[in-house]
Parts: sequence; structure tokens; C-alpha cells
Amino acid sequence: MIAQIRELTIQYGKRTAVDALDVELAAGEIALLLGPNGAGKSTLLAAVAGAVLPVKGSIVVDGQDLATAPRSARAMVGFADQPPQLYDFFTVEEHVGFVAEARGGSPGDILAKLGLAAIANRPCRELSFGMRQRVGLAAALVGPVKLVLLDETLNGLDPHAARHARTTLRAAADAGAAVVMSTHLLGVAESLCDRVLVMNKGQLVADRKGAEVRTALEDLYVSLIPDEGPT
Repeated sequence: MIAQIRELTIQYGKRTAVDALDVELAAGEIALLLGPNGAGKSTLLAAVAGAVLPVKGSIVVDGQDLATAPRSARAMVGFADQPPQLYDFFTVEEHVGFVAEARGGSPGDILAKLGLAAIANRPCRELSFGMRQRVGLAAALVGPVKLVLLDETLNGLDPHAARHARTTLRAAADAGAAVVMSTHLLGVAESLCDRVLVMNKGQLVADRKGAEVRTALEDLYVSLIPDEGPT
């Protein structure tokens, strides 16, 4: 297993955002993290990336415990958050190269794979939302990454960019990474993901794999999540 998450609990004041969650993520799989707004998806991804501290539980990435070996564990995690956190005064190439070097790797040809080579020398501060999404994805994929976490990263991509992203993510999974992506773009998810994790009120309420994922995700979601509005 690439990642083992045990009894993960995260609180904001008196509110429990993630509630005793257990999940394992295997090499080569692309998992969709699905749930209503406020379900705890972004908090879960941020915690696994080491950006949010849990009050209880453990996160182990490729044998490295995030609590006791944070540098080595975080070096294997690529996280594209929302909105993308870029170094605005770096160029695209500088930003991605900096992240790769920080992880002990190199950017390789990731800019070309994601259709970013033509804007490699453009400052990040000049990028549109969709371009920032693509740069955030590129930064999440460089270096010796074993676990890729995407928080609504495919939103705002034009059709060509979305195709580049899908192809590159599948290649990363085929090379042995585990990918977890949060998105409400169910059509994209149905064509790309081989596992669905459904969260509600901080808990994992469903874990579907294989043929079950090929069913209509909207129907699956509606059957599991009551329409209660914002929580």
C-alpha cells in the first residue's frame, strides 16, 4: 500500500471535520473523493499532505509516518490545493523546478506533458485561473511522488488541458503512484477513476471499486447523501 490512514480525526474548535476515518490507498489506482460541500474532503487531503494537524490518528506514506518522519513522508506527496498556491514572482518553469528540487527530484518533461511549455517563462502572477490550475497540477506531479492529491484541480480546464491532465494522471498511476482527486466533474471522474470514496459529515460512508465505479456516479451519490443543504 502507498498510504495507510488510521482513525484520522481533525477538529476545528468544537466541529469535527474528519471523524475517525480509515482508508488505504494502493499503487496504481486513481480514486475519486466525492461528497457534499463541507463533508471534510479538502481537510482530509490537506491533512494527508501535512498541511493540517490531526488531533488523533496516523498517516503513513510508503512506510514513512507523517508524524515521526514528516520531511521524508511529505517529499513523496504531491498536493494541488484550491486555489492553487503558486510563487507569483517565479516563472512557471521556476515554480515547478523549485518544487521538484525541494522534493529531491527534477521537473523532467512535465511542462510539455501538460501543454505548459509555451508559457514556461511567464510569471505565475500573470496566469489565468485555468493556467494556474495546470501549473498546480504540474507541481504536484514532479519529483519522487508516490501519492498525488488533487483538490478540485481539474476544474476550469479547457478540453485540451483536461485531456493532457487525464493522460498524465493515468501515466503517473501506471508508474506506481496512487492518485486521489476531489471533483464534482462526474463525467471526468467516470472516465478516469477506478475507485470512489464517498464522504459525508467527516466520515467515509462508501468505498466502491471496479465495476461499481462504472455505474452512474450521480445516482450513487444521490442514493448515499441526503439533500440537507449546507452543514
